[in-house]
Amino acid sequence: MTTEESSQTGKVIEIDDLSLTFETSDGPVYALSDINLSIEQGDFVSLIGPSGCGKTTLLRVIADLEAATKGTISVNGVTPEQARMQRAYGYVFQAAALYPWRTIAKNVALPLEIMGIGSAERKRRVQQNLELVNLGGFEKKYPWQLSGGMQQRASIARALAVEPDLLLMDEPFGALDEIVRDHLNEQLLSLWAKTNKTVVFVTHSIPEAVYLSSRIVVMSPRPGKIHDVIESHLPKQRSLDIRETPEFLALANRVRDGLRAGHSYDEPEL
Repeated sequence: MTTEESSQTGKVIEIDDLSLTFETSDGPVYALSDINLSIEQGDFVSLIGPSGCGKTTLLRVIADLEAATKGTISVNGVTPEQARMQRAYGYVFQAAALYPWRTIAKNVALPLEIMGIGSAERKRRVQQNLELVNLGGFEKKYPWQLSGGMQQRASIARALAVEPDLLLMDEPFGALDEIVRDHLNEQLLSLWAKTNKTVVFVTHSIPEAVYLSSRIVVMSPRPGKIHDVIESHLPKQRSLDIRETPEFLALANRVRDGLRAGHSYDEPEL
């Protein structure tokens, strides 16, 4: 599929019969098996499943940080490698990964420096995206002067600075306490509504997946397979209070049931 065709169909990511096997000294490790998934422009898709099910591996394949051993994948109508070279996505890691010797502004500007963006444009993008994540006024601070949640917001601003249509997020709030995590969930949802970015988000949290997503992809244990794809019809504008509604709880129960059903191995008898 060409980039033009992808744009016309609204598909940002198209994955067909994708599998990935790692060859190790102890034999092959089957990480992903027969993955089929389409992600549309403006989707917020969460990948959820037990540890080791391949959520992060799938995200890394989309980002061209791992290569599939079978099947096909396109990102904006081109290969993941071409999408990476075109800087078609921003990637937010589990840790903020900010350089401690650079100010927050200079950390956000780093990919722009690498891209050769001029000084005035760098400054504009840095300011715009720090304001977008509510970090205006912290430009001259260093990472060690910010809380963990603020550091993660800075890493999101850095990912947005390259102006991607696609944002890939690998459990960015997993190490934060529940209060900070709830606050950042609200901010991320607001950011998604403002920018209409396509987001692929890895999480272990059922409430987080249901609260944030337009679609939830439930994965089963290794080799990672897609057990269920759940459409959310919750309103795009939503507060944390929605987590107490029958509609939210019904979605959360379906995700929980999918996670249980996806454990296809037999539990040992006690």
